[in-house]
Amino acid sequence: MPDTIRTFIAFKLPKNIISSISEIQNRFKSYAFKARWVNLENIHLTLKFLGDINYTDIEKVSEAIIDVVNSHTPVSLAVKGAGVFPGIKRPRVIWVGLTGEIEKLVGIQNDIEENLEKLGFPREKRPFRGHLTLGRIKGKINPKKLLDVIKKFEKFESKLFIADRIFLFKSELKSTGSIYTELKSISL
Repeated sequence: MPDTIRTFIAFKLPKNIISSISEIQNRFKSYAFKARWVNLENIHLTLKFLGDINYTDIEKVSEAIIDVVNSHTPVSLAVKGAGVFPGIKRPRVIWVGLTGEIEKLVGIQNDIEENLEKLGFPREKRPFRGHLTLGRIKGKINPKKLLDVIKKFEKFESKLFIADRIFLFKSELKSTGSIYTELKSISL
């Protein structure tokens, strides 16, 4: 058994939000872009990707999350719009965005970064942008076509949902896609 485990910290999404996202993902798929699409049950709101950590660190990481949770309340969010990272000229990731209590979300994410930095986990260098990954682009894509689809979702907004449980997930990379297993679940 390996000594390390690939992990990340995230909010899960309610079923009605996943079904809204599935409509958007299907629209992108209908354009036959060369992409690896995220399985719907795996779509989540990542707060911090930890990568490989030691099994023995699971408790420490959980404690760091509990410490954050104690000073925050649940966050009200909705899915809004779509886009790509890093940009339309060389897109790598297709995502849907978020709206709602974004400042609260950023506050939670920042506190998680701070607490984990104290434990020796490096801080993410890029600024946090809450998003939900729909797919990862695997080849050349016509930017105009991609922009057309993104524009179709400019005004799209889902119902509000409450993010009130933070999960520590184990991530196993398989040829069929990633398998996520809940290690810890902590309520806000």
